[in-house]
Amino acid sequence: MKDVAARAGVSLGTVSNVINRPERVSEQTRTRVLAAIAALGFVRNESARQLRGGGSRTLAYVVLDASNPFFTDVARGVQEAADAAGLAVYLCDSRQDTARQDAYLDLLEQQRVEGVLVTPVGTDEERIRQLAGRGTPVVLVDRSSGPGACSVAVDDVLGGDLAVTHLLELGHRRIIFVGGPDTLSQVRDRVTGARRALGRAGRDPGDLVVLHTQALDFAAGREAAERLAAIPARDRPTAAFCVNDLVALGLLQQTVRMGYRVPEDLAIVGYDDIEFAEAASVPLTSVSQPRHLLGRTAAELLLDEAGGLSHEHRQVVFEPELVVRASTQRGR
Repeated sequence: MKDVAARAGVSLGTVSNVINRPERVSEQTRTRVLAAIAALGFVRNESARQLRGGGSRTLAYVVLDASNPFFTDVARGVQEAADAAGLAVYLCDSRQDTARQDAYLDLLEQQRVEGVLVTPVGTDEERIRQLAGRGTPVVLVDRSSGPGACSVAVDDVLGGDLAVTHLLELGHRRIIFVGGPDTLSQVRDRVTGARRALGRAGRDPGDLVVLHTQALDFAAGREAAERLAAIPARDRPTAAFCVNDLVALGLLQQTVRMGYRVPEDLAIVGYDDIEFAEAASVPLTSVSQPRHLLGRTAAELLLDEAGGLSHEHRQVVFEPELVVRASTQRGR
């Protein structure tokens, strides 16, 4: 900065204003300083600025699984809000591992990020509460919180209800829920919604068969297809509601490979409505979530909390929608 000031013939304070508060500097002086910056190749030392100011110009989003397009779509919404505020975004992948999640939270707290968005692993949120209690704004994403924190989520109970109601209306009586460990609240809520639909239709909610998987990915869906094929034909489910689209697409692919027809032998409903759902060999019926809006809203809440004392915690819940395609209805 001293070199820039000397070349432009101004004070260090003027150079600082041009970089941080350009509206305080006349256009003529600003042009001269910017020309000196360009000529010298000056780049501000952001680390030094953070040491002086005690904070950074970054947000962080700790996602549950970065390989799932649902979370990358949510991250795009986060990035949009961060761009508008002039902030960068760290994307951290917990890979559904609590220890990995907490290690990231430790690192981000040390980096003094403006705030943290997180889709928690499991139900133990003690480390997240500690982070918020020590002054780092935190917003839960794809998970509802209590009144003491901000959160942005989708009504997964309604989503499960929509999926199974659709299958019941098509005449299916043997329905299975496929995918995900029940330590995730999203999984439990979708199962709850599925059972609610059965109860409303006069069926025993316990009739829903639940096939949990440790992973939430394509391979888990293929494995589930093998397990379903091993069930005697008279007892085999005629419809599957999957925890997300990746599991549903894996189930669909392996089902077709084994010679079964979709939806004639097995109707399949996914969840999230990622771009690949419509592009599948048999376009996938899916419960759609407003992924981009979910991320943008969460980041805006975080920025509001980080920016002022008048912030009030909000728990935003969006409603999902069912998108019907050929995996459940012939001719679509």
